[in-house]
Amino acid sequence: MLDMKLIRTETEHVKERLATRGVAPAKIDELVANDAKRREMIQETEKLKALRNTVSEKIAQAKRNKEDAADAIAEMQQVGARIKEIDAELIEIEAAIKDEASRLPNMPNEGIPVGPDEEANVEIRKDGVIPTFDFEPKAHWTIGEDLGILDFERGAKVAGARFLYYVGQGARLERAVYNFMLDEHQKEGYKEMLTPYMVNYDSMYGTGQYPKFEEDAYKVGTDEGMTMIPTAEVPLTNYYRDEVIPDEKLPVYFTAVSPSFRQEAGSAGRDTRGLIRLHQFNKVEMVKYVKPETSYDELEKMTLNAENILQKLGLPYHVINLSTGDMGFSAAKTYDLEVWMPSQDVYREISSVSNTEDFQARRAHIQFRNDEGKLEFVHTLNGSGLAVGRTVAAILENFQQADGTVIIPEALRPYFGADKIVPEV
Repeated sequence: MLDMKLIRTETEHVKERLATRGVAPAKIDELVANDAKRREMIQETEKLKALRNTVSEKIAQAKRNKEDAADAIAEMQQVGARIKEIDAELIEIEAAIKDEASRLPNMPNEGIPVGPDEEANVEIRKDGVIPTFDFEPKAHWTIGEDLGILDFERGAKVAGARFLYYVGQGARLERAVYNFMLDEHQKEGYKEMLTPYMVNYDSMYGTGQYPKFEEDAYKVGTDEGMTMIPTAEVPLTNYYRDEVIPDEKLPVYFTAVSPSFRQEAGSAGRDTRGLIRLHQFNKVEMVKYVKPETSYDELEKMTLNAENILQKLGLPYHVINLSTGDMGFSAAKTYDLEVWMPSQDVYREISSVSNTEDFQARRAHIQFRNDEGKLEFVHTLNGSGLAVGRTVAAILENFQQADGTVIIPEALRPYFGADKIVPEV
């Protein structure tokens, strides 16, 4: 959530920056107007409460002097009624302000490319060698089905579209991939966590999924607030919700593998086959809590941590700086890593690494004490390290062989237990 003081004191700047993210200036004007009205009401009620105290003293004095206090009592009753009326109005307007403010995206960093969508994204660098084949490369879903390691048909029968079974070597490859990723991130200083797979409303609010994106969540049970996690970012970032992190603990690095559950609202007709867009998929997540002055250095480090996985697997990729119109709701700056998919002859997203600055910490009330001893919001960062299913897809496509087998990247062989995937028996 944005700082209301910033919105109030630098209104034109906020309008200008958020306009690059598709926020109409009128929305900011409405929020500022409601905030001004709220502040006026607080001032009025404070004056009335001071008057009530004065009148109460008059009444007490009159009673001590055995004088008639009827007029003073009547005056106090009117003041009390007005205070009660304003307090009720304040509850309503504060709720409206919180709701309006909670739906505003984060302010983009000044260096972000400005544009309405992915067409404005800027490529930062490339790595790896795009493979060439002396045969027509197959799509990963065809490779997986031909080898008998991916079963989309039975996944759809049992659960519906965008679900699957990993079978035999397919399941082993998935497990090998996320164990390799977790081990690499632990070497980089991340503490491995095993998180809840369901979270409450406050947790989804803290990271910015709620209230704006409730339609994409899987709610469970009789408690409407409980939600299957869309990413381990949610439980990892909320670990310190409503807490003050001791200064000596910062920075905090967490990593976790978890299933991610997404409705994929608005994705009808997109990536209907394969592992790219599923309702349930595994993902290794990285989360950092850091001091504000180090957060952009930490963003670069986290991006390199994600790149390290792709480099060690020998997968070609590029890094792009997302435009203001393509970034996620909570992000101030995002790098996407996109891996090469031979069957589509294009790079596809495999990781997003973002600095949310104090946007999530303000929503989730995560603070530390700065050098002056004053409470300050931490900066939080998150990144995929990586999306496991998409990594499996990239391995199947980039290392496919003419005979239908798939070579296992050398770094994965100790985890997988073989140097290639052969047809399941």
